[in-house]
Amino acid sequence: MNSREKDIKIFTANSNSYVGNEIVSVLGLPLGQSAVSTFADGEISVTIGESVRGSDVFVIQSTSNTVNHNLMELLIMIDAFKRASAGRITAVHPYFSYARQDRKSKARDPISAKLVADLITTAGADRILTMDLHAAQIQGFFNIPVDHLLGISLLTPYFASMFMGNLDRVVAVSPDLGSVTRARMFAEKMNIPLAVIDKRRQNANESKVHNIIGDVRNKSAIIVDDMIDTAGTLCNAAQALCDIGRAVEVHACATHGVLSNPAYDRISKSPIKKVVLLNTIQCNLNPPYPKIEYLSVAPLFAEAIKRIHHNLPVSPLFE
Repeated sequence: MNSREKDIKIFTANSNSYVGNEIVSVLGLPLGQSAVSTFADGEISVTIGESVRGSDVFVIQSTSNTVNHNLMELLIMIDAFKRASAGRITAVHPYFSYARQDRKSKARDPISAKLVADLITTAGADRILTMDLHAAQIQGFFNIPVDHLLGISLLTPYFASMFMGNLDRVVAVSPDLGSVTRARMFAEKMNIPLAVIDKRRQNANESKVHNIIGDVRNKSAIIVDDMIDTAGTLCNAAQALCDIGRAVEVHACATHGVLSNPAYDRISKSPIKKVVLLNTIQCNLNPPYPKIEYLSVAPLFAEAIKRIHHNLPVSPLFE
């Protein structure tokens, strides 16, 4: 390390400590000494066990279930590092919660994604490293630099290997019109065609598939999305691909596995053969759910952290 370069220190809060430990293992660094606990009344207590004065600090935390508690852990840790005179603080935020509340869809709605961006900045973060924001324009909600990694850079090699030699029988599928850009990028990287599910919302939390734009007949379909929450959209799309499109098999992939109830039950009863997720949100299922497979984001985040620390471009990681 250059003598003039800040030393690097990596810490993790509680929501995704597994990925934090994987990242430091890839980088060959020790995990920073810290403790994040909760008082009897629910208040969060943070203790930093080593000096960070002048250091290049990276704090790893997804704000998954429970969202608000994990968000407060992140904010309080950032504040602790700021008050301890860290040289630079990067919030490593694999899953950014509240991202679906990125605009006013009706009168008097909040724009919660903007509020969370402001909170992270006000707490003292100097930059943020995240992956697959639900809406890419959320990057503009921050007044600090944002490095936005893409999950398809990990998902496409997996499926390219799975269907090696048979890509002419594979089609990427967007589960709705809002996910077309992401699914198109996946299709271009895989060099396969694209299909789109045309669904219409009947009532709140209820939608119906009207048409499939594109040819999936006698093909293996891969549904591509940024997150799976209750899995309603995903499973409806999978059923339509089999019933209307006559696909021979359906797989699915997404970056973030939120998997709220009743996601597991829906996936189990659906025609989906396999769901491939990235571990941006820690999975605590033991044993693992049979239809779901996780790929690690640690190597990609470790490389991004190394590049940020050495002031190198992160853009090659998108290629």
